[in-house]
Amino acid sequence: MKRSEIKSIIEAIMFAYSDPISIEELNNIINEELSRKEIEFMLNSLIEEYREDNRGIQIIKLEDKYQMTTNKDYSDFIKKILEPNKKKSLSQATLETLTIIAYKQPITKVQVEDVRGVKCDRAIQTLLENELIIEAGRLDKIGKPIIYKTTNEFLKLLSIETLEDLPKLENNEEENNQNS
Repeated sequence: MKRSEIKSIIEAIMFAYSDPISIEELNNIINEELSRKEIEFMLNSLIEEYREDNRGIQIIKLEDKYQMTTNKDYSDFIKKILEPNKKKSLSQATLETLTIIAYKQPITKVQVEDVRGVKCDRAIQTLLENELIIEAGRLDKIGKPIIYKTTNEFLKLLSIETLEDLPKLENNEEENNQNS
């Protein structure tokens, strides 16, 4: 195997693994007869390339291990995408999920998915992050599924005082809800 290929393999491993990794672990994965110094040289070469090009990623050394991380110079931008943003608009799927929870609460994720007909993990996570719903306990059934209900933040968003102020469902929908 060429040295340039091994260097690319090291880079790919570090990107995918994300945890600190030792030279010995890299050598075992690559399964080539490389000396510790050869791998260390390739790691230092990558470190220098990232630094010279002012890349968005970097490799850092932590005791006897190495880890690929984001460049600390760009941490403010990373925080913007990782931190929940309450002003972010809600997707159609998230709004549908919120509507189901509002009208049928308390309700489990499985019950919401039965109504929507699709998985709603991400929608529920978004609603939790935006504090529009909360975990309101667990259902006394096998697996003890989490029960969700809306919050005061939800009421504020709709500018209503209580859930009774929600628009009434049409008769067909009410009958369907009663049969559920």
